[in-house]
Amino acid sequence: MQRFILGKKNLITLACGILIVIAYAGEFLLGNEDLTQWAMIIASVMGTAPIAIQAYQALKVRVVSIDVLVTLAVLGAFLIGEFEESAVVTFLFLFGAFLEQRTLNKTRSAIKELIKMAPESALKQNENGEFEEVEIDDVDVSDVLQVKTGAKVPVDGTVLTGEGFINEASITGESFPVGKSKGSFVYAGTILENGTIQIVADRVGEDTTFGRIIELVEEAQDSKSEAERFIDRFSKYYTPAVLVLALLVWLFSRDIKLAITIMVLGCPGALVIGVPVSNVAGIGNGARHGVLLKGSEVIHDFSKVDTIVFDKTGTLTLGNPVAADAEMYTNNSKEVLGYLASVESESDHPLAKAVVQYIGETKLFPVENTDVVKGGGIIAYVDGHKIAVGNMALMEHENVHLNQKVLEDITRFEQKGNSLVLTSVDGELKALIGIRDQLRPDIKKHLQKLKALHVKNLIVLSGDNQGTVDRVAGEIGLTEAHGHMLPQDKLAYIIKLQEKGQIVAFVGDGVNDSPSLAQADIGIAMGSGTDVAIETSDIVLMNSDFSRLPHALGLTKATANNMRQNIVIAVGVVIFLLLNVFFSEWMSMSIGMLVHEASILVVIINGMRLLRYKLRY
Repeated sequence: MQRFILGKKNLITLACGILIVIAYAGEFLLGNEDLTQWAMIIASVMGTAPIAIQAYQALKVRVVSIDVLVTLAVLGAFLIGEFEESAVVTFLFLFGAFLEQRTLNKTRSAIKELIKMAPESALKQNENGEFEEVEIDDVDVSDVLQVKTGAKVPVDGTVLTGEGFINEASITGESFPVGKSKGSFVYAGTILENGTIQIVADRVGEDTTFGRIIELVEEAQDSKSEAERFIDRFSKYYTPAVLVLALLVWLFSRDIKLAITIMVLGCPGALVIGVPVSNVAGIGNGARHGVLLKGSEVIHDFSKVDTIVFDKTGTLTLGNPVAADAEMYTNNSKEVLGYLASVESESDHPLAKAVVQYIGETKLFPVENTDVVKGGGIIAYVDGHKIAVGNMALMEHENVHLNQKVLEDITRFEQKGNSLVLTSVDGELKALIGIRDQLRPDIKKHLQKLKALHVKNLIVLSGDNQGTVDRVAGEIGLTEAHGHMLPQDKLAYIIKLQEKGQIVAFVGDGVNDSPSLAQADIGIAMGSGTDVAIETSDIVLMNSDFSRLPHALGLTKATANNMRQNIVIAVGVVIFLLLNVFFSEWMSMSIGMLVHEASILVVIINGMRLLRYKLRY
């Protein structure tokens, strides 16, 4: 029975509203007092039912909720014959709850839109080489799929054949189509606007980027911020306090109507709804603009950040380095380059890929006893020779002598902004290659926006040489730059900043960034980074779009400020009403409840402004 009544709560609200209209029509138009009275009585009884059930359920778990206050107030008004007051208060309370639910549903619309975009089927290649439609759950990794014009990409995968333009708004927040061809990576949930492509499935189901977005945002919306936890604690003690106040007023004044009025006016409805609306609307806005905020606590912490620390490669730069300069210190360059290509072919590091691309086609040798030196490079044995490939630190570790000519070349390479790859064979330096990466487009402009949002310190920490790091920092306007930083050095530096009282955000994309992402007050991962970095972080910038970082910071500041505004409005209204009940003549239960519901509308509208938030500079 209880479930049935609660399930019909919206219908009951509508019926109460109609009955109140009939009651006032009977009084002012027909002059029928009996009709007015009975309509108000029925409205009171009907409206009290779902509220009383919710109050009973709360009391069963030892929680004195707002529903308890309203139930007692309405019953009291009913018993003393104030049928109009009880009916109006009941209707306004139910109508306010209806508005709250509608608003929360609306603020969650971004997630609902994402869920609707989730692919349900795919064209899968069968054993005969033909494509047949199957359920998305029947698609496995390594399956070959076909995507036609207007269809959703069913998995994360790599294009095998064909080309076309894909709308990646569900992932990146940008609706501008992106061209795809053989070798391009595509995301599940995106839409092929034209063309036909065949892809091989790399990630399926919940493991896709799209699946993780939905999961992360849903988890975020269910989380509670410090403000919400405070309100929960506040409500736990506040509601009983209002009951005690009402009881004391009745004991001293013997005015039951006044006591009941205090119970109605003391309802903190706007306080309960104000913070969740802001929180959900902020997270929803982020989801629509390619920013994943993993919880309302993240919003609170990121809004207070005063220092942002960046990794360089793949974060400030595009992560697609190319060989720009080279010097050989041998008469047998072809053989040395073959050794170098053999060693670097076994590495996934961006610099290694740039070296292999620079060398091109060459004879490769078997590689034995490979030893990866963290933050240094690689040591391996090739064709009976000990090969060391890496930075200056590795050369020093291997006691490789660097003559004056080499040192001058190194200085020249660094001044050009090159990252250095040195190669030694049996302890003698044979090759020096300068690798240069491109800065992200408009990155200086985006960093200026961060400064405008009151970020005092913009710092880069990199394993690259100091000369290259200084050049990058000077070019884009960073406040500090530190090179030759191993993962443990980055971690120690962040701890040092935190010990100084700075609130630190770290932005990175690699596995070696995970300790720093975890240690920082806020970890921010580029969306095209590693799975480890994304899982460790608090915020994810989808598609590695750096322009989303200023938007994310501005959004969290706006959301945190919006929460504070709603708290002030809610508390201010309660204080205003309680003061007027003692010091004015015009205050009544129905007027008080009307003001309450008006305040709920105000905080709802204020919170929903965040759905349209855009950074203005």
